[in-house]
Amino acid sequence: MKIAIAGAGYVGLVAATCFAESGNDVLCAELDAGKLKRLSAGELTIYEPGLEELLKRNLAEGRLTFCASFADACRTAEIAFIAVGTPQGADGAADLSAVRAAAAEAARTSLASGRELLLVVKSTCPVGTNQMLADGLAREFPKAQVELASNPEFLKEGAAVDDFMRPDRVVVGVRSARAAGLLRELYEPFTRTGSPILVMDPASAEMAKYVANCLLASRISFINEMAGLAAALGADIDRVRVAVGADRRIGQSFLFPGVGYGGSCFPKDVRAMTALARKLGLPAAILEATDAANERQKLTLLPLIEKEYGGKLTGVRLALWGLAFKPRTDDVREAPALVLARALLDRGAAVVGHDPAAAENARRELGARLALAENPYEALRGADGLVLATEWNAYRRPDFMRMKELMRRPVIFDGRNIYDPARLAERGFTCYGIGRPVARPGKG
Repeated sequence: MKIAIAGAGYVGLVAATCFAESGNDVLCAELDAGKLKRLSAGELTIYEPGLEELLKRNLAEGRLTFCASFADACRTAEIAFIAVGTPQGADGAADLSAVRAAAAEAARTSLASGRELLLVVKSTCPVGTNQMLADGLAREFPKAQVELASNPEFLKEGAAVDDFMRPDRVVVGVRSARAAGLLRELYEPFTRTGSPILVMDPASAEMAKYVANCLLASRISFINEMAGLAAALGADIDRVRVAVGADRRIGQSFLFPGVGYGGSCFPKDVRAMTALARKLGLPAAILEATDAANERQKLTLLPLIEKEYGGKLTGVRLALWGLAFKPRTDDVREAPALVLARALLDRGAAVVGHDPAAAENARRELGARLALAENPYEALRGADGLVLATEWNAYRRPDFMRMKELMRRPVIFDGRNIYDPARLAERGFTCYGIGRPVARPGKG
């Protein structure tokens, strides 16, 4: 098939590359001239494992091309996808200006060429956006042969290529059998192992994306709130979550306590649904509580750190392992690590950060106040403590004896509960976790 895509951001770039990998001819439009030049040369503009190889191969084999105009991309396309950003406004609502502009551009192109075009919204948009776009195009371009559909993405940063190539499900919101047939044909190569292609109306498809993210976010906030109770009651939240997750109705997924969620999806989608509920005059108590609990959780280690150093952090040197909001990405948007780093720096601490992929993005957010180390051990040199904020695999099994030799004080604040406190205590470390008793040398 001939595919056009508006936007070479995270969603658009992964979709364009993976569609090309399955044999389609893909023309991806990107307005940012610098990004366009880099992508056309086979250089990734985001960090995503496995994507660079696919990008270079499909560029070389001619199935993937980048251009500056969505109109140019749409001229020969059978299906065009809108994958532009929908940033959150001050009121929590999504900014749809780029989506509307792309839809209008596609309609003008269809009108000029006289060709039918299936226009699919892949950007995460509030429920009702598809209908709003359809109504707007019908008024402004009544003779354009454009049919609108929705196809939300369910990609996890750090595993996006695998998620796209082997999805749990594909959700499409359509108004006709023709649209459903085209999208089934496009996605069948990715669902050969039996994953369903779920066909529904556009509003339901739009809502499916939001409900999935809001539910996952609520599980994280719930277990983090329970972790606070566990700490106050002398229980171990990790043992509690294993017992609770053994219930098949509940399961273990997204029940890992930590310093909160971040990124471009969960925070924005929770707030967007909250804003939509308010607009409709409906309660959003669970959504509001999910967001509020998560914002509190980002600073849950701060009082523990302050207590360990006598209430004053001036002159305290802390290593910070992990700056991205999750492993296997360079995305620092709403990253808990950066929220905590700002609070530590504001209180006079010296913070030396390390991250395998997100160090420079973190520096752009925090400026020169954040020192960066080239490797995890260098960050520990002379440190009074280590704060673990992002659970990269490289941090899971470090050389603890080397760490102890490098650090001025062997104290670890484990913000993801990836270490065994008792074993650390045996090695001479004091270990603070999330919802777990403090482990100290000689006390286990």
